[in-house]
Amino acid sequence: MTHPSWLQAFVLHRRAYRETSYLIDFFTLEAGKVSAVAKGVRSVKSDRKSLLQPFQSLRIQLRGKTDLKNLTQVESLTPAIALTGNALFCGMYVNELTNRIMPAGLESEVMFTAYTKALQNLAYQNDKELALRTFEFALLEEMGLMPEWGIEARTQTPVIANQWYRYASDEGMVAAIESEPGSIRGDILLALAQGEWHGDSQRAAKKLSRQILLPLLGARPLKSRELFVATRRKP
Repeated sequence: MTHPSWLQAFVLHRRAYRETSYLIDFFTLEAGKVSAVAKGVRSVKSDRKSLLQPFQSLRIQLRGKTDLKNLTQVESLTPAIALTGNALFCGMYVNELTNRIMPAGLESEVMFTAYTKALQNLAYQNDKELALRTFEFALLEEMGLMPEWGIEARTQTPVIANQWYRYASDEGMVAAIESEPGSIRGDILLALAQGEWHGDSQRAAKKLSRQILLPLLGARPLKSRELFVATRRKP
């Protein structure tokens, strides 16, 4: 499909292509995830190279009849969202997660809004972990994988605060015993169901998100996570 109209977009990932071009994965409001060739932008004379960076809100035009489009126009919509330190690694994680999980061409205003809000929260809020969990939950919801935190999946009965539960793939939260790997107290699940974020619920959300997202990501590790760990290990 050709996209001659302007699209609102962010760069998820770019890589060198041939001598002077980039292959770029964009996340757009109107067409979802789209890949395109940006011809000639690696040239020192190109004024578009500086625009084609992550965390920069753009307007782009694409043309082409195959899945790989050609970038014909690009403009800045707003100043780039400035991410530094831990926020930068978190932003790289959000980009990588979006790029690897969102299907190409799936238009989703909900996820584009969640993505944009995640970057803004990483830039301007202190709680980076909450920004990540909120985005992961939005992604799980969009993919149809968000469990009902307050319901035991096998019996369809309400979760009980002083009992234990675990996540079962393709089912949801099921009854467990405290000693089972991955078990979580019912009161923590009830907090998640009510949108109550505190230390225990955030830790549980992180563990659950990783477990549920793993089949979508496959065996290939996240580069953003590896880079963060490697940087933390430096003296």
